[in-house]
Amino acid sequence: MSDRSASPSFFARQERFARVASTNDIVRDWLAAGTSEVCVAVADEQTAGRGREGRTWVAPPGAALLISFGFRPAWIPAGQTWRLAALISLAMADTAEAVAGLRDGSIRLKWPNDLVAVDGGPADPRAGTLRKLAGVLGETDGLGTADPRVVIGLGLNAGWQQSAFPPELEARMTSLHELSGARAIDSPLLLETFLARVETRVEDLRSGQFDGAGWTGRQITTGRDVTIEMPGGGQSTVRAPGVDLESGGLVVADSDLPARERLVHSAEIRHVRLSDDTAATTGGRLARVGV
Repeated sequence: MSDRSASPSFFARQERFARVASTNDIVRDWLAAGTSEVCVAVADEQTAGRGREGRTWVAPPGAALLISFGFRPAWIPAGQTWRLAALISLAMADTAEAVAGLRDGSIRLKWPNDLVAVDGGPADPRAGTLRKLAGVLGETDGLGTADPRVVIGLGLNAGWQQSAFPPELEARMTSLHELSGARAIDSPLLLETFLARVETRVEDLRSGQFDGAGWTGRQITTGRDVTIEMPGGGQSTVRAPGVDLESGGLVVADSDLPARERLVHSAEIRHVRLSDDTAATTGGRLARVGV
């Protein structure tokens, strides 16, 4: 994909704010008032940003890219609207690697909504730690009706320096600044490149094309043991052979029945075993990012 600018006519409404409660709330209100897709709100700071399961997240002003997109996706089946969040995650993974000068494929996806990176090396005592870079939150209204509305928000740690990380989160989070070896992150370029890549992927989806290979290929859980927590409570450790391209669900197999696979559509991954002797704990209060 090229790093061209987004077409001026692609976004029906695009605004930037210095400080807001939540960019998701702004875009939801726009859609409710009749704004066409695709609309986008960007903020330098949020005071009531949120993630999955009602979690909250804040970052120093200007340290993160905080952005939400609004869609009226009557053009895709209701059961495939999860692909909007997936394409935004992929667009950001590509963008972040390009802008921060990272190796292709170094940013991974952790089902269902996180962008992560594995740090480490021979000289790093934290080698093998899975660190959260960004989170994506999707909210829907009216799916299956004549007026479906979808809001996808993304919060990405951009120029946030490790010395300023919250102490209770420092062990499990990262930023483009840290991943790039303290490289200065060009925020305008990050946003411009991201918007252009989102446009390309949305237009592809409108024409019936979805980058399934890219989405499956970036999944950090594939082929690994993971500990999942179900919405009603309770945890279990299962094998994760992959993800399902039709429903967006996580494919899992219980350890005592490895040949019997099932789909999980709503859960939180609390732990990912990266290798036989290295594991990464993610999710929960120590890895929250949201909008």
